[in-house]
Amino acid sequence: MGLFGKKESKMMAPQTGKAVPITEVPDPVFSGKILGDGIAVIPSSNAVLSPVSGTIAQVAHTFHALGIETDDGVEVLVHLGIDTVKLNGEGFTCHVKVGDHVSVGDKLMDMDIDAISAKGFQTISPCIITNLDDLKSFDTITGDVTAGQTTVMTYKKK
Repeated sequence: MGLFGKKESKMMAPQTGKAVPITEVPDPVFSGKILGDGIAVIPSSNAVLSPVSGTIAQVAHTFHALGIETDDGVEVLVHLGIDTVKLNGEGFTCHVKVGDHVSVGDKLMDMDIDAISAKGFQTISPCIITNLDDLKSFDTITGDVTAGQTTVMTYKKK
């Protein structure tokens, strides 16, 4: 906590690859920011790492998405690929369960990007904040990113 209010928090890239604006995701739910705002990563490796420190709030039974509540109450959705719910878990290996506390850089999942692409699915993966109303400011950063190391979002809570 700084002299003039709450400190700025950072969110790291959940995957290594290229971070792009959420508006570039070929799915109107994400590109239209219906669920929230953030970035998407076009992954170049299979590891999915925690972008934040917090508690696993949900894991889709098909392992294509998970939710994390950060230690400061921000709700983060990591969604792996587009329409990948149709794979029924194929191509995904989950390493966490609901209630687990994770730190930035902890392994959450493995996503077999080659197998998923071979089945005709896009691997671009949105990472969004779903409770934007709780934030005073929010910024995204795009470009080449390394999972668990490159900042892709900064925010301040109200």
